[in-house]
Amino acid sequence: MELKWKIKPFEALTVHELYDLLKVRSQIFVVEQNCVYLDIDGKDKLALHLIGEYDGKIVAYSRLFDAGISFDNASIGRVVVDANYRDRKWGHDLMREAIAGIKRHFDQDKITIGAQLYLKKFYESHGFVQTSEMYLEDDIPHIEMQLG
Repeated sequence: MELKWKIKPFEALTVHELYDLLKVRSQIFVVEQNCVYLDIDGKDKLALHLIGEYDGKIVAYSRLFDAGISFDNASIGRVVVDANYRDRKWGHDLMREAIAGIKRHFDQDKITIGAQLYLKKFYESHGFVQTSEMYLEDDIPHIEMQLG
């Protein structure tokens, strides 16, 4: 069974979708990574929300931004796959959908991300190249990367 993908602006999210996507983000970025930070950063209302569902459950997710919101270029953020489903390599499907979503909805070819350093090779496999030195964000090593 494959993932069912949908992209929605904030206003179109159901209460249940919003709850579930915030839950999966908190499970990974706060609990799994043991990082206390404010996930709800004010940008959700400006993003398109890419949701990957499997058997009615959100298991993959990212935010898509037009140029000028998070970076000068369009950007992808909060890239997450539920830990129980990572063995299916759906992170690659998520990135392909996110890149296509940026092109389709924002007509942008240049995409910048703030990537956790340990995922550098993963993002490189999707065409991203490192464009900054390592920096700490919430005590986690990150790098900026760009596609296009």
